[in-house]
Amino acid sequence: MSENLSEKKCEACSVDAPVLTDQEINEFLPDIPSWIVQEDEGTKRLICSFAFLDYEHSVNFTNLVAKLAEEEDHHPEIVLEWGNVTVSWWSHKIKGLHKNDFICASKTDDLFKNL
Repeated sequence: MSENLSEKKCEACSVDAPVLTDQEINEFLPDIPSWIVQEDEGTKRLICSFAFLDYEHSVNFTNLVAKLAEEEDHHPEIVLEWGNVTVSWWSHKIKGLHKNDFICASKTDDLFKNL
């Protein structure tokens, strides 16, 4: 889609907001190439794992993602392990993917690149 997603801001997502179509998802995916779409109990999510040299760096990255989530008022699932952080973005209210999820995934990539 070639828009700079990380420069966008999440918009308020209501229960009646449309879930992205497969075509829309496929248009956004090239902008976040390290992320995959995974379906869990009928809900599509964006998932990416980030590798670190130790636990401290994993915790620091987790805290940066948590801060981003608060700033965007959009909250992922974060799994913290030694040397690894897995982040899953999806829109809980609509039980699927929204443009907000791609915006936050792109911003998560930026946090990782800027460490």
